[in-house]
Amino acid sequence: MTIPENQPPWERQLLEKLALATLQEQRLKRRWGVFFKLLGFAYLIAVLLLLVDWGAPEKLADGKHTAVVLVNGTIESGGEASAQNINDALRSAFGDKDTAGVILRVNSPGGSPVQAGIVHDEIRRLRSKHPQISLYVVVEDLCASGGYYVAVAADKIFVDKASIVGSIGVLMDGFGFTGTMDKLGVERRLLTAGVNKGFLDPFSPQDAEQKRHAQVLLTEIHRQFIDVVRKGRGERLKETPEMFSGLMWTGTQSIQLGLADGFGTVGSVAREVIKAERIVDFTIKDNLAERFAKRLRADATVGSLLGALGLPALR
Repeated sequence: MTIPENQPPWERQLLEKLALATLQEQRLKRRWGVFFKLLGFAYLIAVLLLLVDWGAPEKLADGKHTAVVLVNGTIESGGEASAQNINDALRSAFGDKDTAGVILRVNSPGGSPVQAGIVHDEIRRLRSKHPQISLYVVVEDLCASGGYYVAVAADKIFVDKASIVGSIGVLMDGFGFTGTMDKLGVERRLLTAGVNKGFLDPFSPQDAEQKRHAQVLLTEIHRQFIDVVRKGRGERLKETPEMFSGLMWTGTQSIQLGLADGFGTVGSVAREVIKAERIVDFTIKDNLAERFAKRLRADATVGSLLGALGLPALR
């Protein structure tokens, strides 16, 4: 802003103040504009870092290492601890020329018997294909039901004294809403083609024959679970009447029962058992986009159906 020379002093001072204020306001706007642009750029970079799949684990040095694969949370299709993720990580770990041994680090309450069975079978296959590489399970807080189904495929199982181990059983849970519907005056209208198509429908009275058939399914899956435990643990197992009842035990008790072999952590097993102290994590972690897409697919296709049917679970 140009101030004329012939202006009176007070007008000239006022115009100078206005010009200075305008200039300061423009500078402030430019600074905030730069700040918000930088903030937006930083946000974009953060999103890209979450979305990018960084591929195989980074190996910081040459030489033998202990490969670690994490089994964390519920073992389920489409989840982080899915059979596909775990098995892909295990194949990479066994296939690495520098792997001296593999540790499956388990912290899981169980999950799908199918997913757990797929992982169990793949572990046995990989151990047979790579007899020079041992696989050990290290239990952290929890190795129950489907988590233990996976664990018994290992050469040895190591626990903490306070770990929770066991729950060798199967459940199928759900709810019955018929009494509530009667009180609310709600009528259930269910049409089926096939007398058992509405199997264990939570909005219909429980059918005795369907209940009996469901128990047959649970008993068969339970028998499969018991068989893999006996095969995996062999003579180390000290069976008791309660062992396959669904009860859980502490790490100390699990060693006494032959459900586990000894105390150990990832570090101690790598150092003292495998003799390769350097640890490389082969766990496959879904990026943000993959986790979101998987969850949407799972919710859209089977989420409500599985919840209604209460399909068998190892948990």
